[in-house]
Amino acid sequence: MIRFTLALALMAAPALAAPGTDPDWPCIQRLQPHLSLGQVWSGPAPDEGMADLAREPAIARLADRLEQRRLPLEEAEADIAAFADGADADRMVALMQAVFDRIDRDRAALIAGISRYGRAQLALSERIDARRGRMAELEAAEDPDFDALDAEEAALDWDTRIFTERQQSLTYVCETPVILEQRVFALGRVIAGHLD
Repeated sequence: MIRFTLALALMAAPALAAPGTDPDWPCIQRLQPHLSLGQVWSGPAPDEGMADLAREPAIARLADRLEQRRLPLEEAEADIAAFADGADADRMVALMQAVFDRIDRDRAALIAGISRYGRAQLALSERIDARRGRMAELEAAEDPDFDALDAEEAALDWDTRIFTERQQSLTYVCETPVILEQRVFALGRVIAGHLD
């Protein structure tokens, strides 16, 4: 039964990956390592001076706070509204740039981690295949070494269990970049709503 389940999981993995992407990418979403500001922001395009303005301490502190996923969007909206009371359009655009830069950096690091996760799953699936091959050799021997066979079967069961558990958590892992995209888009809409 375990072998059948593993075979199904291994056959399904390539079908779940987004077509035409990095083979290490295990998610159904298309791999896009970085976002562009235009994808999530409908306000004015920041100019070169915005980068300096975005590093201003008040803007940097607020951007650090807004990027945190544990901060509810309602609180983020209130923080943005309080900031907007004394800010001109340039400072609001600089705030958006600062928030975007932070979230895109975090998202890129997360995507790199997901790719490592995908490589680890691929390596584990290859190790499982190798163990299955060794078990077949041990079983086919004229005088089977049952102790070695039991040890190989125990290792195969363990690797299969780890592989299956990781595959089950893959959906959550793959949704995290999407959650970050949604957050930066929502924050962009709120910030744009405070532009004159």
